[in-house]
Amino acid sequence: MACLQACCTWIVNILCLPLHLIQAAGLYEIYKRFFPSILYRCSIMYNKKMYDKKKELFRNLSEFNKPGGQLTILEIGCGTGTNFEFYPPGCKVICTDPNPHFQKYLKKSMGENDRLSYERFMVSSGEDMGSVESESVDVVVCTLVLCSVNNIPQTLREVRRMLRPGGAFFFLEHVVADPSTWAYFFQHVLQPFWFYFGDGCEVIRETWKHLEEAGFTELKLRHIDAPLLFLIKPHIVGYAVK
Repeated sequence: MACLQACCTWIVNILCLPLHLIQAAGLYEIYKRFFPSILYRCSIMYNKKMYDKKKELFRNLSEFNKPGGQLTILEIGCGTGTNFEFYPPGCKVICTDPNPHFQKYLKKSMGENDRLSYERFMVSSGEDMGSVESESVDVVVCTLVLCSVNNIPQTLREVRRMLRPGGAFFFLEHVVADPSTWAYFFQHVLQPFWFYFGDGCEVIRETWKHLEEAGFTELKLRHIDAPLLFLIKPHIVGYAVK
């Protein structure tokens, strides 16, 4: 099976050679301008299928608010703002994403969720959030983002740095499937193509291992099967407390 997987992956890599060349020539940046419109449509579908999971995940956000204060949420990779509807009324939201072309869709989501207070939108990667003060936020949210950051451990270090003591990191991420399944086989075979379609997304990451090693004082993590395409069906969901 391993030999077949390696052979099929090699074939897909050959078929993706034009995409490799486009990226090497710096032309892939053009796709980043169109990616927000694609993700906007995909996010609507994702939210419909994952509504109950998201509602359950975010239902205790308010528990991490400081007594008498305003709950401050920083979302890494906010994309089109599809998580806003699950945030408690009156909280302050700081939006960050490495792709500046999401702003058009963010404004639409902000208008639809005007019960929230939006502080600012920052163009930054999860690995480098230096413009955010240490221990300045109550909650950090990250959904379908750790699959595409360049360095998961560094991103989690930044999360811990920004969180105040007792703050929480909420996550919902697709991960690699069990090695005994065909989903695992096809995840590895189709990864070269998926990387370009998903703007750097990798479906073969064992993200839960990085969370277990990140140094949080408490970690509540579950593996679930999402009602989605088999490539992104395996998910992890939960939160970690600093």
